[in-house]
Amino acid sequence: MASSIPSGGLLDVFGNNPYFSAGFGLIGVTASLAVLRQGAVHGVTLARRRLLVTLEIPSKDQSYAWFLQWMSTNGARRNAHQLAVETSFVRRDNGSVSSHFSLVPGPGRHFFKYQGAWFQVERQRERNMIDLKSGTPWETITLTTLSRDRKLLTQMLEEAKKAALAKEEGKTVVYTSYGPDWRPFGNPRKRRPIASVVLDGGIAEMIHKDVKAFLSGGKWYHDRGIPYRRGYLLYGPPGSGKTSFIQALAGELEYNICVMNLSERGMTDDRLSHLLNHAPPRSIILLEDVDAAFINRSQTDKQGYQSMVTFSGLLNALDGVTSSEERVIFMTTNHVERLDPALIRPGRVDVKLLLDNASDEQARQMFLRFFEGEEALANEFVKKLNLKLHSVSPAQLQGHFVVYRDSARAAVDNATDLISK
Repeated sequence: MASSIPSGGLLDVFGNNPYFSAGFGLIGVTASLAVLRQGAVHGVTLARRRLLVTLEIPSKDQSYAWFLQWMSTNGARRNAHQLAVETSFVRRDNGSVSSHFSLVPGPGRHFFKYQGAWFQVERQRERNMIDLKSGTPWETITLTTLSRDRKLLTQMLEEAKKAALAKEEGKTVVYTSYGPDWRPFGNPRKRRPIASVVLDGGIAEMIHKDVKAFLSGGKWYHDRGIPYRRGYLLYGPPGSGKTSFIQALAGELEYNICVMNLSERGMTDDRLSHLLNHAPPRSIILLEDVDAAFINRSQTDKQGYQSMVTFSGLLNALDGVTSSEERVIFMTTNHVERLDPALIRPGRVDVKLLLDNASDEQARQMFLRFFEGEEALANEFVKKLNLKLHSVSPAQLQGHFVVYRDSARAAVDNATDLISK
């Protein structure tokens, strides 16, 4: 016969059962801990939102490089245990190599103090993502500080910008290509006075005046439907001052220089066009020794030396449909006779000038720049050289004057050394 248990008795049965009481208690404790944990997470999240502020700087932003350099000189590098090296490297056609190393905080977390406030800096590198513009891994810098100190973030970025621009003030920045992008090479160079480069026949003044007229005449070009770009070809023997003059001209105009090597390994038509169209503002593009890249059209249409730039690709980059506007290009060559006429026709090269070996007047002016006021000795020096019968480059003259910089008399007495060399 079935027996019935009152409801109150059932509760008494389970309540007096020690296993049930322990299990129910354990469930209650677990649930309470879960609630507390969830509450703590929400509390921390809310606290972070209210108490902390973060700033993200992507690697594609201009301030990214500024901030890294600023960190490396403001104590963050000394506190960092993970460092990264940034190397600028150029191998020239003559075999010489130039490099510059800069140590900056590497990927990871770093802490530093700025104006009494602590900052956490996290530099993250995405290994599975790359910047399509530069071909480098995608990186971000995340700054975290107390919300009350948010105004210091802007102040910090302004300081980083001023520090970066201060390095360039009164100097010329030289850019070289790195993949499809331009990067500064080394430290900015002190601007060279244009008067320090002595060219024959007023050539320096003529080019300077022509470039200034072009830079100030954008509206005139646009109103007449003329492509707003200007090309110059400086040709002549080695040591005649072609590159030195371009550096001095850039300094006089307060412009920078983008040096492009057409024979660089990995250079292609698309990369060349991209670089010409994305040159830094206020920059002169310099194609040095353009004859070294191409000997003649039949050969260059098939291949360049180390690069894959074709002759037609170069022509299209200079004045094709995709070529850029508001651009100044200088080409230099020691062998103008090797250049294809299509490359130096008007529209691609508007001004062609010969920078030859030193003339009598050029040698005289250079002598007086080193030995001011020595007019008689300058005339004696020029007469002794007899440049109508002998060829001496401006670079040779400069080297001679540097050797005898302490004695104008010695420079004259040893002038025949230049002829024998």
